Amino acid sequence: MNSREKEQYLREYELLKKKGKPFFPYAVLKDSAMALIVVLVIATMAIVLGAELGPKADPTTTTYVPRPEWYFFFLFELLRVIKPPELVPLATVGIPTIAMVLLLLLPFYDRGPERRPERRPIATTAGILTIVAMGYLTMLGATAGSATDIEIEVAPQYEAGKQVAAQSGCLACHLFEENGNDGPGPELTHIGEKLPRAAILRSLQIGPGIMPSYRDLPPEKQNAVADFLASLD
Repeated sequence: MNSREKEQYLREYELLKKKGKPFFPYAVLKDSAMALIVVLVIATMAIVLGAELGPKADPTTTTYVPRPEWYFFFLFELLRVIKPPELVPLATVGIPTIAMVLLLLLPFYDRGPERRPERRPIATTAGILTIVAMGYLTMLGATAGSATDIEIEVAPQYEAGKQVAAQSGCLACHLFEENGNDGPGPELTHIGEKLPRAAILRSLQIGPGIMPSYRDLPPEKQNAVADFLASLD
């Protein structure tokens, strides 16, 4: 936009501004009326349809799998992507706050008078990237498997070992298809193809690298876990 077009735009804007209606009370009254209608509709739906309540909370249960509301999936998925404990504040506070501040400041660093999206590349790109990122992370969070259960189908004789593995903290460091965490330990979905049963049992007992030792487990549980892992091929 050259100087002549800018001057013309400012003149037209000034004329339209003089012909327009004041923000108060005209716009305020309309916004207030619409907000009141929305509140009344929500209150009516809550009274007529009711609100679904789940079972009474049991603080002693060990089988409850915490899941966030769907609109928080993208934030919780950031925690799955950013795994080091020292970076947790960055995932929970830093990245969302920085993104929100950049969006709030968008009108200040993209001050062009154009309103067509194709003529405002900065605003359009920022909006599209925000929507795509939040949508993608929300989808990953919604389809993520349970963090406290292994959902791999195995033969009945390996069910006991699968349950012991799920209850022993293996999912904190290992991935079983869609369940668990992809690191710092290796994925165990097909570990039976890579290691024989004896090597798996030995790893459980000595705890290689940063992996803790499970030699304190009863022998029958150690063998059950080794049988289960060896069956994953």
